[in-house]
Amino acid sequence: MNSLVSIVTPSYKSARFISQTIESVLVQTYQNWEMIIVDDCSPDNANEIIEKYTKKDSRIKLIKLEKNIGPANARNEGIKQARGKYIAFLDSDDIWLPTKLEKQIKFMQENDLVVACSSYYTIDEDGKKINTRVVKEFFSYSDMLKSNHIGNLTGIYDCEKLGKIYMDDVGHEDYTLWLKVMKKVDKTKAIIEPLAEYRVFKNSLSGNKIKSAKWTWHIYRNIIGLNILKSSYYFINYIVNALRKRV
Repeated sequence: MNSLVSIVTPSYKSARFISQTIESVLVQTYQNWEMIIVDDCSPDNANEIIEKYTKKDSRIKLIKLEKNIGPANARNEGIKQARGKYIAFLDSDDIWLPTKLEKQIKFMQENDLVVACSSYYTIDEDGKKINTRVVKEFFSYSDMLKSNHIGNLTGIYDCEKLGKIYMDDVGHEDYTLWLKVMKKVDKTKAIIEPLAEYRVFKNSLSGNKIKSAKWTWHIYRNIIGLNILKSSYYFINYIVNALRKRV
């Protein structure tokens, strides 16, 4: 049975790549979806581009926010509006491969999963492949505390079974959402085949590592509420795994 998939896409300064993102959804072999694009008061002409698509395909919806509220809250607005059994995320500069939804929904149904993800490619600003980020095939909530195994552009959760789960307005907001999901299910499995392309920008490669580490520590201590000992244990693991990913 082809259940509805709600795709949540925040939009801010997205004019350069949003067409590629939308086109990658339009060519999906699994066609029972709605794409909810949330305009976070983008100052460019992204809305003009998006509105052309909304006129061509009623499955694409544009929500215009009255003030800028940031990516976490913009995604949350999309989640609130979502009507699908499944909720998926696709940022306005990333791309899905054509069989992404078909393979992933089938995988979830055949394995009785309420959350799943896949490996994905990283690409540069020109769309050239950089490398492949291979997902861990089986992982638990404890594994997720040591490293974020769910690339947000590949994650899907079943909100009929889990309820709607929202992001916290903190750095690594996608990580906090998937931690909440994994805490409910404890264990899941993933698709090793890459099913998406994550765009990496030159200016995002170096300067964010210290900020990212601070965000992760904040999540352990203040969002999840781990004690200092457990926070230190998972934080060390997180740093080690982050360094391994860069090798």
